[in-house]
Amino acid sequence: MGTVIGWIVDIFIQIYAVLAIAPAIPFAIVWIAVYLYKKEKKLATKRAMDVTTALLIGVVAVLYDDVFQSTFGIYLLILLFLLGFGLLGNMQQRAKGKVDLRRTARAVWRLGFMGLSAAYVLLMAVGLVQNLW
Repeated sequence: MGTVIGWIVDIFIQIYAVLAIAPAIPFAIVWIAVYLYKKEKKLATKRAMDVTTALLIGVVAVLYDDVFQSTFGIYLLILLFLLGFGLLGNMQQRAKGKVDLRRTARAVWRLGFMGLSAAYVLLMAVGLVQNLW
C-alpha cells in the first residue's frame, strides 16, 4: 500500500515540476478553461493568476536558492507575503476601521503574482547567465 501512495505522490511532484518550470503554460490553460466555462475575461484572468501564483512560489524559491546558493528562498517568500498581509491589513484598518481578511489575502496573493512573475524572469535570466559562464 505504501508504494502506491509513494507512486501517486511522485506523479504529483512530477506534474507540479513540469507546470512550475514554465508558468505561462498553466496560466494559459486555466485562463482558457475558465473563459470557456464562464465567458468572462476578467474572471478568467483572476483565476489564472491565483493558480499560477501557487506554482510561482515554489519555482521562485528554488531559483533563489540556486542563484544565491542558499536554503532561505521559501522562508523569504513567506516573510514577504506576511509583511504584505500586515501592511495591507494595517492600511485597511486605518482607512475603514476594520480588516477584511479575505479581501486582504486576495490582494496580497495577486500582488504576489506580479512580484513573483518579475522575480521569476529576473532569477531565471541570472541563473542562465551563471550557468553559461
